[in-house]
Amino acid sequence: MSENFDVVVIGAGPAGYVAAIRAAQLKQKVAIVDKQWLGGVCLNVGCIPSKSLLKNAEVAHILRERGKDFGFSFDNLKLDYGVAVKRSRQNSDRLIKGVGFLMKKNNIVVYMGEAHLTKPTTVSVKDKDGKLTELSAKNIIVATGASAAVPSAWKVDGEKVITYLEAILQEKLPKSVIVIGSGAIGVEFATVWSSYGVDVTIVEMLPRLVPLEDEEVSKELEKEFKKRDIKCLVGNKVESVEATSKGVKVVVSAEGKQTTLEAEQALVAIGFRPNSKGLGLEEVDVKISERGFVEVNEKMQTNVPSIYAIGDVTGKLMLAHVGSAMGIVAAENIAGTETITLDYEMMPRATYCQPQIASFGLTEAQAKERGHNIKIGRFPFQANGKALGLGDYAGWVKIVMDEKYGEILGAHMIGPEVTELLPELTLAHLMELTPHEIARNVHAHPTLSEVLMEAAHGAEGTPIHI
Repeated sequence: MSENFDVVVIGAGPAGYVAAIRAAQLKQKVAIVDKQWLGGVCLNVGCIPSKSLLKNAEVAHILRERGKDFGFSFDNLKLDYGVAVKRSRQNSDRLIKGVGFLMKKNNIVVYMGEAHLTKPTTVSVKDKDGKLTELSAKNIIVATGASAAVPSAWKVDGEKVITYLEAILQEKLPKSVIVIGSGAIGVEFATVWSSYGVDVTIVEMLPRLVPLEDEEVSKELEKEFKKRDIKCLVGNKVESVEATSKGVKVVVSAEGKQTTLEAEQALVAIGFRPNSKGLGLEEVDVKISERGFVEVNEKMQTNVPSIYAIGDVTGKLMLAHVGSAMGIVAAENIAGTETITLDYEMMPRATYCQPQIASFGLTEAQAKERGHNIKIGRFPFQANGKALGLGDYAGWVKIVMDEKYGEILGAHMIGPEVTELLPELTLAHLMELTPHEIARNVHAHPTLSEVLMEAAHGAEGTPIHI
């Protein structure tokens, strides 16, 4: 059986399904293919369920550790982690159904099966029963995402040595965990598990936690994690990971000295590899980097004019919202309508550990390396009335500004709900506003957003409350 479309999207995650919707809005006849899930990893076993678990963890931490601060106590506190997992699945299911509704609303034809490019304008889809359907398309968008990267010598068994996938679905808490890697996944699961009393050790090969963030953010996070009894072994290389009869044994080395760590589980969270193999990309001469990423131009177009790629499979910036933005740009370029050019360096980045981390643009060190004369605006949450009222006041906001022109080069935040504060700053940068406009914009009191205003005043050299 053969079907004809204007656009066929391979992959139904946040990049793919958004691209499909935008293409349909632009009067394209659209099909979308996925071998497993509508909504992709993000909605099913990633961004969405993990945020549900983190909310449960926040409540658990307050109940276990901070009752005296709020004037309550328990004789027999019981925490059911299985209920937290159940709630996370319910939230995921609700949004997945929503994606299905959006496909129907926009007349997008959904094919569940394994896609393979047979020509630059043809996709073969094999469903679970082995039935083949050939889709012909004027343009194809590859949005197949990425999978957890695991060294071949480390054997993931799904019970003792796990990835994010097993971690997010397991209903029973381990007594102890070694988290390998301190990127977003590593520090978020460390937050969840430690909040329930799990003994957590983080191992990071680089010299600091969340190594892609501003150095001061890393220091603040490590300080707060230590308060939660999370052990942080930075500058330690993992030499081996081995399942034992009792759990796992992880050998790490630092400065020539080896140490053996033991725990019930080990979470491998060292990064992702693109899902670019087995699609037939090489067969139709699509250019792929040595690391397996599909190479695209600013239009999201590959070297083969009819084939586009978006999201994690391109390796531009492995974040769901970046994939969605790329999807919209790809669809608009295909339709020949007005669009934008994305600046990946200025994309918002959010990590939902406790305290939260949010950032965009250049770190202070990067700005100096590029020759900018900079000013820094900073304000601590400890001086913010709303944060004090919440009882959550660790951290601060830091704005990096070019001294000559007042341009916002970047912002780095750690503290309560900073992921919700980020859009004001990224919008300001997009619209070429300076800290002067942010400082002059009246912020409601008392709100956490006042820290942005105060930091902007500081960047201008006119701090008010500090």
